[in-house]
Amino acid sequence: MSENEPIPAGTSEDPQLDSAAMTDSSPEIMPSMEDLLRQAELRAEEHHDAWLRAKAEIENVRRRGAEEADKARKYAAEKFASDLLAVKDSLEAALASAEAASVESLTNGVAVTLKQLAGVFERHQVVEVSPQGEKFDPNQHQAIGMIEAEGDANTVASVLQKGYLLNGRVLRPAMVMVVK
Repeated sequence: MSENEPIPAGTSEDPQLDSAAMTDSSPEIMPSMEDLLRQAELRAEEHHDAWLRAKAEIENVRRRGAEEADKARKYAAEKFASDLLAVKDSLEAALASAEAASVESLTNGVAVTLKQLAGVFERHQVVEVSPQGEKFDPNQHQAIGMIEAEGDANTVASVLQKGYLLNGRVLRPAMVMVVK
């Protein structure tokens, strides 16, 4: 080798100079494997903790949703039942005064009670179906029998029992007699 050429690291005769040259040439110190492992374990522990918290939160939301749905089913008819109490009270009052009342006053009391009941039905979207003269609809009517009568075939000749819809859905089909 010539005197002007640089001596590569690790080739000098003095080992202390070689190690100093190595540390000076690499300004970044590589973390040890133990440090890297500790950092990875800490991150894994943080992620596991976050996952457990998210899992618990989802379970709480699911439980609360089930409780609310159960309450909604359990108390769905509460307002309707509450509104019917006034109708029941009117009927009980009519029965209590039946001995002293005339037929006319009883009839008037029953008419008022029926009007009360119709008001409750209206507030709760219970709609009466009386399909006299309409085309027979098996989705809303229940045919009890067929009769010979004036009119088109498959129309409702008479209504034996009115039907009811609740929010557009059949609560009870109307029982009808249909023209042959």
